[in-house]
Amino acid sequence: MTRYLHRGLLASLASLTLAAPAIAQERFKPAPSDRLIASVHAQAGRDGSLRTLDQAWRADPKNLDAALAFARAVFVLGLRQGDLRWFGSARAALAPWWQASELPAQAYFLRGLVKQGFHDFEGGLRDIKQAIEKDRAQAEFWSWRFALHLLLADMNAARQDCEEIARLFGQEEADIYRAVLLYRTGQATQAIAKLQRAMDAPRFKDPGSQDWIGFHLGEAYRVAGQTPMALATWDKQLRAQPQSHLIRLSLVELLNQSGRHAEAKKLIALDTATDALLMQAVIASRGLKDGDEARLAQLLDLRLQSQAQRGESLIERPKLIYLIAYGKDPAAGLALSIDNWKLQKEPPDALLFVQAALATHQPRAAEPVIAWAQQTGYTDADLAPLIERLKSHPKWNGGSR
Repeated sequence: MTRYLHRGLLASLASLTLAAPAIAQERFKPAPSDRLIASVHAQAGRDGSLRTLDQAWRADPKNLDAALAFARAVFVLGLRQGDLRWFGSARAALAPWWQASELPAQAYFLRGLVKQGFHDFEGGLRDIKQAIEKDRAQAEFWSWRFALHLLLADMNAARQDCEEIARLFGQEEADIYRAVLLYRTGQATQAIAKLQRAMDAPRFKDPGSQDWIGFHLGEAYRVAGQTPMALATWDKQLRAQPQSHLIRLSLVELLNQSGRHAEAKKLIALDTATDALLMQAVIASRGLKDGDEARLAQLLDLRLQSQAQRGESLIERPKLIYLIAYGKDPAAGLALSIDNWKLQKEPPDALLFVQAALATHQPRAAEPVIAWAQQTGYTDADLAPLIERLKSHPKWNGGSR
């Protein structure tokens, strides 16, 4: 077991749907002066090791080892900050090998990670499978393969991954993956018990493992409808790991959903907020009626306009939330949801898809979500009542879409 195994799964399950735009894109910082940071290399002053890796790669851009070291560092930076725009630099480093058909295992793996970051999930999965064919003993390869199988709703393949992980890395490790599969297939209560045991296991007491398992334990509680336990789990984990973007975002989203907007907004540093956290700040301000909603919504809108001007075609979850849950343009949100669902099938996307179909009075548009829920067995306290509303909509039986 490696810490990166856990970090990799944590990111893949919850962050794949964030953006990974084109090479060397700007990272927007909305406050205090709306200044733009040009690229990942602006981080060099804070991270000497990254600066060294950058210099080594630039000195010899066709050196695969140097490119892989830099690409991995930038990829992890994007995950840690919750800002996957850094993936563009990783892609730039791998450009000489982007079409290569024969690579070492680590090169296939890194290229697969960057591909899935750009929403080429099938291509990313193919590369990761190639990496496994060359080296089956790398735990992180299996971690990401499992995550991509879940994202593509291939539960049988994900189940097979669990058994391979058990054979290669032990039952204790595999039980965590089995727990994730349980709550993603309608068995959240059983998942909670497994994840609680893992949190207490001496083997998983390192910060990376605790962060990974803590996220999934909170998510299992949320799926089971045990909101107070989910909030308590994520709050405790955020106190232990304040730098975790994923835990912070999960906690903020659930606080907003629970009407605890002041607590949600307090957890967001607006001067460095990612798109996902800025969207949650907008929602919190709307709930609080604190007079800040319009300003924050304008900042978010500017970010989305900037993406459009750069020609980025990726469908980001913050954009879907803005269009659908926030209500900016549900019809546009429905069109994007239809396209997005062809690529990835995750619970948050399912919820937004159904919300858009209901808001636009086109219940049949969200039929693919119902088929997915029936196929996988997935359900949660938010999605289940909305699916029932779809089925009872006047246009569901005999009506037009």
